[in-house]
Amino acid sequence: MREVDVAIVGGGLAGSTAAAMLGKAGCRVILIDPHASSPADFRCEKLDSPQARLLELTGLAEPVLRVATFDREVWVARFGRLLEKRPGDQYGILYADLVNSIRAQIPRCVEFIQGKVTAISTTSDRQRLGISDGSEISCRLVIMANGLNSGLRASLGMARHEWGPCHSISIGFDIKPANRPAFDFRALTYYGERVSDRAAYVTLFPIGSSMRANLFVYRDVRDPWLRQMREEPQQTFLSLMPNLPKIIGDFAVTGPIQVRPADLYVTQDHRQPGVVLVGDAFATSCPAAGTGARKVFIDVERLCHVYVPRWLASAGMGVEKIGAFYDDPLKRASDAYSHAKAVYMRAITVEPGLPWRLRRWARFLARLGLGTLRRWRERWTAAPRRSAVEVPAKSA
Repeated sequence: MREVDVAIVGGGLAGSTAAAMLGKAGCRVILIDPHASSPADFRCEKLDSPQARLLELTGLAEPVLRVATFDREVWVARFGRLLEKRPGDQYGILYADLVNSIRAQIPRCVEFIQGKVTAISTTSDRQRLGISDGSEISCRLVIMANGLNSGLRASLGMARHEWGPCHSISIGFDIKPANRPAFDFRALTYYGERVSDRAAYVTLFPIGSSMRANLFVYRDVRDPWLRQMREEPQQTFLSLMPNLPKIIGDFAVTGPIQVRPADLYVTQDHRQPGVVLVGDAFATSCPAAGTGARKVFIDVERLCHVYVPRWLASAGMGVEKIGAFYDDPLKRASDAYSHAKAVYMRAITVEPGLPWRLRRWARFLARLGLGTLRRWRERWTAAPRRSAVEVPAKSA
């Protein structure tokens, strides 16, 4: 029987971040995960600057961003027209590299168990976990960060309320330019051209020397279009966004086609003694809305910086303690924002009514206006420098 302060179930983004933070804070922690290092998985593949700033609050950002690829500049386009070029603010990084960069920062005082939790029992004082290798753990707090695996939660009577089954589908692949060494752009976001296509946008961004594509659509998981995308990705992708080559030139789809449907749910009956849920274990987010990493970092930062130290400073681990985390204003605002953006992104992509058509055109014109304003500003600020260079020197 191992006895610790905190047992973390799941070593993905949320669990590894929590283990690193609590280990550095001096807590006695055990991390349990089936994998010694995070395996390749098609999940979060980039962080924007607000998410990077949230990661900085955990104290773990520098080694992560060091191995990520900064995009520097982003083109925004639709209908085969370049709307704007704006400064980049995103870091491309494969999910496994992101998690393993964080795992590398977990202090040696944190024990790692490669295995699965097969049983759990909780009280208002101490919790007990059964591990697949036959061992047991006694701890004061269990942090469930095991993502979509709902078996343990169900064993505690927690229910999963699905409010958006197959809400969106993410498709990942690489592209490369045809008949030239590199693309003219550094990163690009191209929005869907027709409502009937049910395509939100494709984002193209660098990871190392590769140009990565993440395409987000709102389709049924049984839609024959998904099979066509797997079998004939080049032709299927071009038929979805036929005007994209006007912006980026001819290209080829390379690498395996990865498809990930997103079911949106929230866990109910979660206010229980001795156990707290973070990240996807509590509620999933829509990848098209881009709020997943943001929600994870807010969950874990609030839990590990504010609540766990406070809870461990006094006896007991009752529901009143656990409830304080779920009632945290920043966490509640983060969850509400993630939910609202998921609903809005789907509606503005697929809804055919006049109000939504007007919203789509308003977004198009706003981006076009911003891009035009930025180009004029750049020309205006560059004009004095050009004139100074063009003045001929006086003859001797």
